Amino acid sequence: MAALYEAIKCEYGDYKPVEDHLMIEEALQININGDPFTVIMQSPGDEKELTFGLLYTEDIAKKSPDHYSLEIGNRNEMGYVTTVNLIAKEEDLGTGYKNSRSLLSVSSCGICGKRELGDLSVKGEKISKTGQVELAHLEAMFSEMRSNQGVFTLTGGSHAAAIFSKSRKLLAVKEDVGRHNAVDKAIGTILLKSQLSEAHYLLVSGRLSYEIVTKVFVAKTPVLAAVSAPSSLAVDYAKEFGITLLGFCRDGRATCYANPQNLKVL
Repeated sequence: MAALYEAIKCEYGDYKPVEDHLMIEEALQININGDPFTVIMQSPGDEKELTFGLLYTEDIAKKSPDHYSLEIGNRNEMGYVTTVNLIAKEEDLGTGYKNSRSLLSVSSCGICGKRELGDLSVKGEKISKTGQVELAHLEAMFSEMRSNQGVFTLTGGSHAAAIFSKSRKLLAVKEDVGRHNAVDKAIGTILLKSQLSEAHYLLVSGRLSYEIVTKVFVAKTPVLAAVSAPSSLAVDYAKEFGITLLGFCRDGRATCYANPQNLKVL
């Protein structure tokens, strides 16, 4: 979602007024049973997908979405949703609910809201799904994701995440001002469509952080690929989780940082 803003364009001593489309960034407060849980800076839209994707990957709402109900709460003067409320039985909430975030998670870094380093731990069985990854197939999937990035084409300021099946069928593609928000929205989309078990590839338009790797692990998606670089912690965790992690996926090239046994080199 974008909005027009006035600006001055400067080029070799020439100055002229212009109107630019910019990504809209707004706060969304997520409540659980009426109690504040977290505030996320995000691009308006897909609040249901974002909420379910986030709460699933944070080990809070781990059951199927039909175990919960989501209420849309307040809207601001622009009509954007500012609060949502998840209604859940106590027994349907995971351990992540007890390790709630502080009430601000900025759009650039989901880790910033974690209360302490102990909250970074992630548990679960190593991903056992396998399948050869071909660079030509990666390039085709990135091309398909890019063709669905309408907001980026307009603004140049959005991140995208796309999920594909093992047969490379596009299951979901979402854009957001925040990298991890785009991932949550994509995961939330296939979660609501009961397609989570089909997820095999997750592609992102930017760099790879620890948090994105953990979200992919919770979604049991074996291949994670990005246009840009991964962090050291992202690589370390991808190795432990069994995720084939690739960075710098551009122009038919890629660098594999974790679990290269699944990479097919022609």
